[in-house]
Amino acid sequence: MTGPIRAPGPATDRAGELLVECVDAARTLGTGAATVVAVHGAHCQVHRGDRIALTGRSGSGKSTLLHLLAGLDVPSAGLVAWPAWHGSPVGRPGTVGVVFQGPSLLPALDVRENVALPLLLAGVPDPGAAQRATEALDALGIGGLAAALPSELSGGQAQRVAVARVLAAGPSLILADEPTGQLDRASADQVVTVLLQAATELDAALLVATHDEAVAKRLDRRWRIVDGRLGTDMRAGTTSDRGRAS
Repeated sequence: MTGPIRAPGPATDRAGELLVECVDAARTLGTGAATVVAVHGAHCQVHRGDRIALTGRSGSGKSTLLHLLAGLDVPSAGLVAWPAWHGSPVGRPGTVGVVFQGPSLLPALDVRENVALPLLLAGVPDPGAAQRATEALDALGIGGLAAALPSELSGGQAQRVAVARVLAAGPSLILADEPTGQLDRASADQVVTVLLQAATELDAALLVATHDEAVAKRLDRRWRIVDGRLGTDMRAGTTSDRGRAS
């Protein structure tokens, strides 16, 4: 990466800032006999500068928890709050950016248009959105793909475009949902490196949901979710299902 998209404020003013907090947050899906508790009473905090791996098997509640943290879903009980922004981050560039499982690019738009789209939807004028999209692509070393369509990209390229889409908005919190799940090892390592670099340059927090042990070991802290029950404060590289119950 060649430089930050957004100049961070003074480190002394923002270091360790509390970005999002869950207090006994639960999410129940379905009704009646089909009811499933996807997340049970989670307690957690994410501060600026955190590098967290959220691990657990498929269906354990990782995606649901990320959606709660991003404000894309609301808890059935308990509270999710964003003290840094005094309200939900949804539709507010510079707050939370989500790298979804799979690149989720719109096939009819070229790469630059895909990256600029969330900014346009948030009210950023066309020229500014296009410029920020170009800067993000250049920072990730894929500026030459700006005019390409998603169908012309490899899996690794498409996922880097998805990261660029998040980076262009200059978020303070990056949430990545299984960003390497469909990639080979070399491409997976590259995407994680890009996420870590982006978080550093943006002075952001990074939380990566993954079932890949190699990915989890590259982050400083680990949360583990088992059947919707979250444990936090595990050291990086550990594999035990037991953390501090949250």
